[in-house]
Parts: sequence; C-alpha cells; structure tokens
Amino acid sequence: MFDLVIGWAGVALGLLVAPTQLWKILKTKQVNGISRATYTFLCLALVCYLIHAINIKDAVFITAQAINILANFTILVLLFGRAYDRRRQL
Repeated sequence: MFDLVIGWAGVALGLLVAPTQLWKILKTKQVNGISRATYTFLCLALVCYLIHAINIKDAVFITAQAINILANFTILVLLFGRAYDRRRQL
C-alpha cells in the first residue's frame, strides 16, 4: 500500500513539471533557449516508458506517462511551430 501512495505522489509531483514550462511558453510566446532535441528525446523516452507500463499493467505509471506524453508533446509541437514561425518572419 505504501508503494502505491508513493507512486501516486510521484505522479502528482511529476505533473507540475511540464505544465509549468507549457504555461511559460504560452504566456511569453517565447521558446528561446529550450532544446528541441531534449524534448524530442524526452517524448520518445516517455513513449517507451508507457509501453513498458502497459506491458506490466501498472496503473500509476500508465497514468503518469500518458499525461506526461500529452504535456511534453504539446511543448514539442510548440517548439517546432515557433521555430517555423521565426524562419518565416526572416
């Protein structure tokens, strides 16, 4: 039972990471200094973790990875989209 509580606590804390960055991007409309490569590899890693979580049928990790993929993929789309917008304006 304790491990389940710790797992869900980790999910809750982990949910604060990507939305904070996403909020900053949307608020400032700036993506300068944020690595597209980092977010690309992060999204790929999260997909691998999700596949593993589904394979072992772990609800905590399935939930965490699904939410993290959604948030981090949104950031990745904004990173590539904003880079495209900057090139168009030049």
